Formats: sequence, structure tokens, C-alpha cells
Amino acid sequence: MLAVERRNLILEKLQEEKKVIVSELSQEFQVSEETIRRDLEKLDKDGLAIKSYGGAVLNENTSLDMPFNVRKKNNPAGKQKIAKLVEGLIEDGDHIILDPSTTAVFIAKALKSKERLTVITNSIEVILELSDTSDWNIISSGGSLREGYLALVGPRAVEGLGAFNVEKAIISCKGLDMEKGITDGNELFSQAKQTMLKSAKQCILAVDHTKFDRIAFSKICDVHDIHVVVTDEKPSEQWLELFDRFGIACLYPQQPEESEKL
Repeated sequence: MLAVERRNLILEKLQEEKKVIVSELSQEFQVSEETIRRDLEKLDKDGLAIKSYGGAVLNENTSLDMPFNVRKKNNPAGKQKIAKLVEGLIEDGDHIILDPSTTAVFIAKALKSKERLTVITNSIEVILELSDTSDWNIISSGGSLREGYLALVGPRAVEGLGAFNVEKAIISCKGLDMEKGITDGNELFSQAKQTMLKSAKQCILAVDHTKFDRIAFSKICDVHDIHVVVTDEKPSEQWLELFDRFGIACLYPQQPEESEKL
């Protein structure tokens, strides 16, 4: 096993358990404790983990982004719920933009029930997911590949995304705060998503409940720039009041008792 593969597996374990122990990892991966310590030092240097005595804990700092393959395994049930709700917002024949988030991959899979969609994206993973669709038009933004993220970014990606006018743009984010707005962990991602929103008649934010009341490094837009928020759990009353004040629709899975009131 390559060192980078082992570190990614350690990251997955950190995502699930929030902490790891050197001796346990040494036994699990059949390498020396010194090798594990070097792995943890690398993760600590990259800002993904915080070394502690005998192990490490997950760095919860939202200004940093985990590799795509690690994030994809985080809260899959919530992302599937979001994808199902987004599916109901898309009509046959729509032109849409999807961002390079892991949530977008779940959405792309759910949208395969639709016909004749045109999808513009800067996500390699979304393109691969939709490669078996028929009567669809899948358009890549172009741009530079961001290592470890399966995303195309940079000036050419922004130019490519801005060349189209679509009915709906669907983006995700790293943080959603009432004052700071909608934020992401990387300026290149934020720039691409800003262009996506400008290209769309309707802006949809697909975000799981863990991103509420969090602030990441780079601002995408203000909350009131979004038309629809789709999430996996009912937001707090404060958030629902804010959405109502801005005229933002908020979709989330209804509990039985809530459905009876509708």
C-alpha cells in the first residue's frame, strides 16, 4: 500500500471516529509505529489532523477541505435525501449546472430518472457518473484539474461556466452563516460557484445539516442570493425565519407528524 493510500484511509477513520491511536493503526496497516507517526505528522502539516499524545484527532476547521474520496463517504444517507429532493425540482429538458461537490455526485445519480437534460459541470466525478446517459448533453467547463478534488478550476473553468445560461444552478458549500453568508474552503472553488450562480435563473443550495452555522475561508455569496435551500434535516426556527424573510424556499425530509400538518 502506498503512503498516500494509507493516509487517506486514516483520514476516513478520523472522519468516522474523530480520533485515532498510533498503536492501533500500526496493527491495522501492518507497519511500524514510526511510519504511522510520520503519516500523522503529514496530516497535521496539511491541516487535516491535530497530533496528540499517542495519536491524533480530526481537525474540524472548515477552512480546510478533505480529499474528494474521503468527503464522498461522509454522511451518504443525508446526501441521498438531498438528492431525492433536488430531483423533484428538475424537469425534463432542463439546462442545469452542477458543482464539483460530493453532494452533486449523489444528485447526478438521482437525476438519471429525467430525460433530455443538459448538464454543465466542472466535476470530473459528475461527468463519469453521467457518462452512461442517453439523449443528454453533458458539457465540461474545461480548466485546470485540482489535485485530489476531481474538480476543474481556474480562469478557463470560470470562462467556460460563464458561457452558458441555464434554468438552475445547484451548488453546495462548506459553511452557511446568517451574517457571513455562504462560504467554501477554497477561493478557486468559490469563484467557479459564483459564476454558476450568475449563469442561472434559479440558484439552489444543496447542503447537509452539518454546514449550518459554520464559516469557511472564502465567500461564495450572501444567503439572500439563493432561491432554494435543500437539506437533509429540518433547520432551526431561526434559520426558517431567515429563509422566510428573504423569500427562500427550504426543502427537507418531512417527519410523519409534520406531513400531517401540511
